[in-house]
Amino acid sequence: MEGGWATEAPARFADAAGPEGRDGSLRAAPWRWALGGALVASAVFAGVLVVQERYGQAGPPIRYRHSEQLCSETPLKSVGAALGGLGGGTPGHGEGPALDWSSCAASGNREDQAFMSDARVMVELHKKTDPGPEFGLAPEMEAYGMPVAYEKVSGLGERALFNGVRHSPRLQVLDGGTVVTLTVSWWTKGAADPGDKVDEDAVKAAMVEDARALLTRLRK
Repeated sequence: MEGGWATEAPARFADAAGPEGRDGSLRAAPWRWALGGALVASAVFAGVLVVQERYGQAGPPIRYRHSEQLCSETPLKSVGAALGGLGGGTPGHGEGPALDWSSCAASGNREDQAFMSDARVMVELHKKTDPGPEFGLAPEMEAYGMPVAYEKVSGLGERALFNGVRHSPRLQVLDGGTVVTLTVSWWTKGAADPGDKVDEDAVKAAMVEDARALLTRLRK
């Protein structure tokens, strides 16, 4: 119509007005592609959450049984021999929905009570949370704040390592949701250095042997 409004919308508006272009072909607006991508990403993310929730509910694998009398399960024969003898142990244990634990503490002395030693072992069964990501991350500090180096141990559980301070080595073993910690200490009454009374390498070898024997005994 002359002098009136144009009856045809400009092409740029026609393309945006509907799904059909000027040639009649279907065209998806850019926001539709973005929406489709967001929906796919949301579905993938939801799937990941479902998988994570399922594994989280299942918990880490527990390959060892809980023992209320750990001292009878782990006599620490090798450690006792390396230290010159250990007395009867004192057991402890606890059970809960997320963690079962058991422990044994034994001590010994020799040379007219001048030399003292003890050994402590704990078995933790983590039933809900995987202890793997945090295993070995707790800091250990020697006297005067000097850091203690970790020493890896092969052939024991999934991962195993030594840490601890001088005259008090600590062996930790990780296997699935199970963590075994064995700590041995020795000292003398007075100012004498107990280092010449004990072969620390022999003690650490004995700790590995006793930890392996305990895991074998508790294996389901």
